[in-house]
Amino acid sequence: MTDSGLAIALLEACRERGIMLATAESCTGGMIIAALTDIAGSSAVVDRGFITYSNEAKMDMLGVRTTTLDAHGAVSRETAIEMAKGALTRSRAGLTLAVTGIAGPGGGSAEKPVGLVWFGVAVNGQPVTAEYKLFADNGRDFIRRQTVDHALKLGLQTLGGSQAAGVLP
Repeated sequence: MTDSGLAIALLEACRERGIMLATAESCTGGMIIAALTDIAGSSAVVDRGFITYSNEAKMDMLGVRTTTLDAHGAVSRETAIEMAKGALTRSRAGLTLAVTGIAGPGGGSAEKPVGLVWFGVAVNGQPVTAEYKLFADNGRDFIRRQTVDHALKLGLQTLGGSQAAGVLP
């Protein structure tokens, strides 16, 4: 399924549940919210997108703690969780998707290679979840597009229902 197909399915799942959606994006620089808002009628369920590329933006806009960034770095489970929580508390959304990763071509290390992306998902009244993917280092555009696809799939999976069954492996 294409980005637009996943975006349509996620928007419909949010609409059916009567919840708004927000994103907190670092390595994608707004590509997830763009995929969602490319769809006509998305304003019925899309609340906002936080583009927090720098650590300062993560702290200022989402409330990510300095101690978290110092101890774990921007690309970490802990930061993804705080990003998702921050987006939930600073928006009208009932579902938030957060991403932070290393899209390359540089910036990777042995511990955090190019292609590593952490995903955070927050839903009102539920514990925040996080997971990572290590995408093949097939270029910056490839990693960012794979990140968008996976984030949209995570949103669908989190909401469950028939839409998720048709698009998830």
